[in-house]
Amino acid sequence: MTFTPPVPEHVRNLPPYIPGRSSPSVARDYGLPEDTIVKLASNENPLGMSPLAREAMVKFAGDISRYPDSDGHDLKATLAEAFGVEPNWLTLGNGSSEILELVSRAFLGPGRGAVISQYCFAVYRTAIRVVGGRIVTVPAVDYGHDLDAMAAAVTEDVDLVIIGNPNNPTGTFFSQARFEEFLDKIGDRAVVLLDEAYGQYLAPEDSFDSIGLVKRHPNLVVAHTFSKIYGLAGLRVGYSVAHPLLTDTLNRVRPTFNVSVLAQIAARASFGDTDFLEKSRRLNQEGLMALEAACRERGLEFVPSKGNFLLIRFPHATEMNTQLLKRGVVVRPVGNYGLENWLRVTIGLPAEMQRFIEVMDEVSAEIAADKSPDD
Repeated sequence: MTFTPPVPEHVRNLPPYIPGRSSPSVARDYGLPEDTIVKLASNENPLGMSPLAREAMVKFAGDISRYPDSDGHDLKATLAEAFGVEPNWLTLGNGSSEILELVSRAFLGPGRGAVISQYCFAVYRTAIRVVGGRIVTVPAVDYGHDLDAMAAAVTEDVDLVIIGNPNNPTGTFFSQARFEEFLDKIGDRAVVLLDEAYGQYLAPEDSFDSIGLVKRHPNLVVAHTFSKIYGLAGLRVGYSVAHPLLTDTLNRVRPTFNVSVLAQIAARASFGDTDFLEKSRRLNQEGLMALEAACRERGLEFVPSKGNFLLIRFPHATEMNTQLLKRGVVVRPVGNYGLENWLRVTIGLPAEMQRFIEVMDEVSAEIAADKSPDD
């Protein structure tokens, strides 16, 4: 018997998400010791998790044979107090990626439009298409968001706008004043999802009161994650803040028990670890400045970044990536974003960044020698 699964066309045509290569997979493929791999591909915190999060999980004396609190009462209470909102303004997600999916599931339908920017996070497209939504892509300006054009793209058949700030994979950033102008232009014509996965890396001069904006704009949803600066990527926990009318809808489509017991405990403990957050910001800023300086010295083009990564253009990016992998240095190719000549490099520990620069120079010299004409 031949069976053809009844897969809807909008699902059948979905491209699979391509994650950054893991250290074990690179070690296996290239015969390298796993502890020598330098992973700079997935925008993880090189300092790991907050010591307070680790301590809280170790001390947990509960029973993990029991389901977690599906409402996430304690974590929501901590977040609500910090943001000056009631707990019913919050929705918990299995990472902020699930928040993106929940918003699309709640506010989009077949044929309905969602506006995104040209070089946005790949999951935005997947979240829209998996519910049969129609993608309206607005060309980027200097690799970032053209907010005026995005506002103009919100027509009668558009229900959602998704924006990342800072943006992944380009690292671009727009000010709060520019975003407020954008919100005023949108009015109440669509739901706006602001993805601030990298917002905690911003310097004080770029401070962005997104929660204050949520309080003034009932169509705004702000998504945060504990995967980046908090270092809890392996636990998968994120959340959104929005008016209760929106969160009520999100919770109707949210899977039950979507955030585990340990994830809730670790997130709650790490949220208040200001020392760890400041140490992580400082390490990232120093590493970012050093990598930008190295690119300038070598005449390499890059996109100035407000995240924990740098997008760098290479004359032979595919070959550069392959040779880096062979030497145990993992970065992120972004050809699937339409950025074929670029590699995204996460900011790691100083020794990891030095290793990347040394190997990059070594590979660049080999490629240049190979491409040069014979004497």
